[in-house]
Amino acid sequence: MKRIPLTFDRAVLTTARLPKPFLPEIALLGRSNVGKSSLLNSVARQKGLARTSNTPGRTQSLNFYKSGENLYLVDLPGYGYAKVPERVRQEWRKLIEKYLETRESLVGGILILDIRRDPTDLDRVMHNWLVTRKLPFLVVATKMDKLSRSQAARSMSTIRKEFNLTPDGLIGFSAKTGDGREHVSVWIEEQKKTT
Repeated sequence: MKRIPLTFDRAVLTTARLPKPFLPEIALLGRSNVGKSSLLNSVARQKGLARTSNTPGRTQSLNFYKSGENLYLVDLPGYGYAKVPERVRQEWRKLIEKYLETRESLVGGILILDIRRDPTDLDRVMHNWLVTRKLPFLVVATKMDKLSRSQAARSMSTIRKEFNLTPDGLIGFSAKTGDGREHVSVWIEEQKKTT
């Protein structure tokens, strides 16, 4: 079973604190409370590496996780709902937009969706941005364990059609059962080889 060794490197609240762009970076994108931190912990096989919470909006910085000397995985603040003041949300938005638009070492993205929820306009914006930038990306539908097999199959079909994805472009994932973890880990490893 593939494990992605990760160590927490830094939390970035302003672009001035970004590491020098010498390693390729893969951004983890998704709305608040979609399971980005759980996905990180799962692929690293390390509980508590990334803080998880039932409260949306816990990730409030760009969190850089280093995989050896080869790659960064960058956990971005979740977009959409979060119990924070509008001013804070605007600061997150500016930080995320500046990072996504100007970061030369950004080589790919993992768009994370909650399989129980229909894709939102913001999910579509993120997907369109990845397509427009011609960045390699993977769509991961988390929380598979919360649905029956038939419900999960229907949701996966809806997401695949919504974003016009190939079978390999969408992975069902559960941090609880480990389903999909191997596929996500292999995809991340492949990005290391192509950069």
